[in-house]
Amino acid sequence: MRAPKETTETFLERVWSWLHRTFPERQIYIRSDGRVQFFTFGPSLQATLAGLALIFLGWVAFATVNVVFKDRIIAAKDHRFQQMQSAYENRLADLQISYDDLNGALVGAEDKFKATADALTAKQNAISGFLSRKAQVEASVGAHAPEIPAAATVYQSGGVDNGVASDSVGFSGAPADSDDAADSSLTVMPGPALPQPRVEKPRKSSLLDGAWTKAEKFASALFDRRGPSPRQISAAYSQHPALKALGAETARVAALGSDEAQLMTQTETVLNGDVGMLRATVKSAGIDPDQFQRKAAANDGVGGPEIPLDQVHIEGDDDPKFADAYLRAGAVLDELNNLSSEMAHIPLTTPVAGAAFDRSSGFGARIDPFNGHYAFHPGVDFAGPWGAAVSATAPGKVVFAGNRGGYGNMVEIDHGFGIHTRYGHLSKITVALGAQVGKGSVVGLLGSTGRSTGPHVHYEVWYDDKVRNPNSFIEAGRHVL
Repeated sequence: MRAPKETTETFLERVWSWLHRTFPERQIYIRSDGRVQFFTFGPSLQATLAGLALIFLGWVAFATVNVVFKDRIIAAKDHRFQQMQSAYENRLADLQISYDDLNGALVGAEDKFKATADALTAKQNAISGFLSRKAQVEASVGAHAPEIPAAATVYQSGGVDNGVASDSVGFSGAPADSDDAADSSLTVMPGPALPQPRVEKPRKSSLLDGAWTKAEKFASALFDRRGPSPRQISAAYSQHPALKALGAETARVAALGSDEAQLMTQTETVLNGDVGMLRATVKSAGIDPDQFQRKAAANDGVGGPEIPLDQVHIEGDDDPKFADAYLRAGAVLDELNNLSSEMAHIPLTTPVAGAAFDRSSGFGARIDPFNGHYAFHPGVDFAGPWGAAVSATAPGKVVFAGNRGGYGNMVEIDHGFGIHTRYGHLSKITVALGAQVGKGSVVGLLGSTGRSTGPHVHYEVWYDDKVRNPNSFIEAGRHVL
């Protein structure tokens, strides 16, 4: 095997031998004025001159072709440029369309999120107002009804601002105005696409410019067919981070508002229990609750057109299930409120209170303390210290204040709805005829006037012009007071 040095020497010897064979040494003779001169051209000089001649001839041929076909070359380059420019503009148009589609999808997702948040806010505001009304009704009743389910606490600490409690409702088919909910923090939308630099149109030249070649390569890389098409970009919208984030937030907010109807149904059940408790209280006092409520309705004067619940909606919310549950619970709450207001006219307590007082005689048949015969006692006697305050057991109007035979000094109060109470044997009357008194107002001082054996107050309850057992009212009041 030959060494690299020997191989190189052999190659050079072959080249040198080829030059001598191709360009043998030549001499040029020149005779002038009888004198002869000659020039010797060696192989190396001849090879050099031949190379220069070939280069010159090639340049001349290229220039000639370029001049002859100048217009065609320019037209071809212009055509290629127009094609690339058209492809570039089409690509930009496709990207702009894709951007507009994506922008529209983001705006649509944002609107959906805002609508969902607004609906949740409307439900929360409605429930917040509902709970406030319920608390007021319970405070007026004085009862501690069963608590609303724990899910109701969502509306006090939820992520969406509750705002001012509202119970606004509207009828379907009629416009219902509503304020916009608080702005939601969403992903910032990208700004409009900046103008893209265009490749400068090549100058007409007989030579291919190096800058044009670089621009062509750049444009070819930019519009590589292997890149994603607008259809592929559109198909990828669902995977866009902003859309995925908005979708997740929308689903989360919608999930928060998915249990309101069930919550209101549970609330309706609780309120029905409260109404049932009050009706049972009224019934235990010896009053028919249905008759009592009809009498109260006739006394207050109610009426109006009948509108089905499916034609009513909560302002700012289009969920029919929630609207139906909310309105039903509201109806029960109104019934509870009305019943509690009506029960305020029922005497459910005693005219005197404290350890110094004793129930000395009950309602019904007894042995008369004066003649020893059986007689009917139409009230309850409470014995106590002389001059102790005797109070009204319910609000009402004084319809009698004076002396009435065996009652002695007596005060009679009309509480409305056919209910009257009487307070007899008073040592002093402290109210005037026609005066409006409240529950607990002092109507007189305990004494022993009239048919009495000692200081006490004779207490009677009348309903529908019939004397009733005060004990039933007092015992019924222990369940709500």
